[in-house]
Amino acid sequence: MSVDVERGRMTSAEIVRQNREHTFFSWSVQGAIDPIAIDHAEGVWLFTPEGRRILDFNSQLMSVNIGHGDRRVIDAITEQATKLQFVQPAFATEVRGRLGAKLAEIMPGDLDKVFFTLGGAEAVENALKLARHYTGRYKVLARYRAYHGATMGAMTLTGDPRRWANEPGLVGVVRYPDTHRWGEKEPRPVEESLQGLEDVIRYEGPHTIAAIFLETIVGTNGILIPPDGYLQGVREICDRYGILMVADEVMAGFGRTGKWFAVENWGVVPDLMTMAKGLTSSYLPLGAVAMRHHIAEKFESMMFYGGLTYSSHPVSLAASLATIRVYEEDGLVERAARLGPVMRQHHEQLAARHPSVGTHRNIGLFGILDLVRRHEPYTPLTPFNGTSDEMKAVGRFLRENGLYTMISNNSIHTNPPLCISEAELATGFEIIDRALEIADRAVEG
Repeated sequence: MSVDVERGRMTSAEIVRQNREHTFFSWSVQGAIDPIAIDHAEGVWLFTPEGRRILDFNSQLMSVNIGHGDRRVIDAITEQATKLQFVQPAFATEVRGRLGAKLAEIMPGDLDKVFFTLGGAEAVENALKLARHYTGRYKVLARYRAYHGATMGAMTLTGDPRRWANEPGLVGVVRYPDTHRWGEKEPRPVEESLQGLEDVIRYEGPHTIAAIFLETIVGTNGILIPPDGYLQGVREICDRYGILMVADEVMAGFGRTGKWFAVENWGVVPDLMTMAKGLTSSYLPLGAVAMRHHIAEKFESMMFYGGLTYSSHPVSLAASLATIRVYEEDGLVERAARLGPVMRQHHEQLAARHPSVGTHRNIGLFGILDLVRRHEPYTPLTPFNGTSDEMKAVGRFLRENGLYTMISNNSIHTNPPLCISEAELATGFEIIDRALEIADRAVEG
């Protein structure tokens, strides 16, 4: 079928029609999708082909941390692409060495070597391989309120309902208790959560367990910030039993929490750490799994059975180096830390005005509002793994009024690019403020 409209001049309707007819969308019932056509983006704004402006209040998938359209990254991509587009990963390149050294400089503790992947899921897959190869054990522990990626191993580690359709998965994945339970306002006590983890270790046999996987801060399942002392406790348990601690920083890393990496908020150094998304601000695909020095040393004399055709892709590496420079030159990590209390104030003001706001959380510019039908007993506005007419109406209002963000279960995510101004932040919350009037009408009691 020919396309009559010249390149770059298609309307939103024509773009959506052609996308739907010839491409397949992820996490979707194909006949029910209603995507927004985007022509270009600048800073925190998305623009349709007709010029309509949409505030990106979720950094797409918590990933465009530096904002859209930064020429410094675009120019670095262009320069690398004109010099060397690709060599297979057995070759060495300047950009690979420079990025590895830069990451070693900014990563916590003695994490000083990285294996480059195509994205976050592949980073998790290879962290799984590294943990099993290093320890010689096969079991790994993971949580229910977790998302680690859509490939086979990462999806088995994932605990949320997206896992169900992909089962059976890998052998050897065992669940341990979450810090936050669905439908509860506050996290479980630290001692209870850590005891639950240690019980599972005892029941499974510590000598059979290679690693404990966790999202440092759970992302799509609710921006679940661990209570103080939890991560330190997990670290101590791992040390005591000789188990590797693997921190998934794919969403939480690269300035999102006001630190380069979220684990730094609790002074913890994991044995393995996965990253992606903010690594290139999603300008190009790239992920990595970082390892502590003693783990990397073991593979000096032992084969690592893993590899990817596009590992260490030069153009993606150049995008990452330039992205890290933007973080540094613009002080974006520090900016996220400074704007964290500003976001919290917006959350608090909305909670004071709207009975539908049950609770809210944020650390840096990693935030969320949870909506409820009742406060006592605490009743989310949606069932688990579901939606409601009210949440659908809230989502439609945000879309119609020029704000894009993630709506999942009973939550509105607030995760804008780190370059957002206080005025733009206020604009986003003003739109959410009006949308919450819809949810307020559903509150009972």
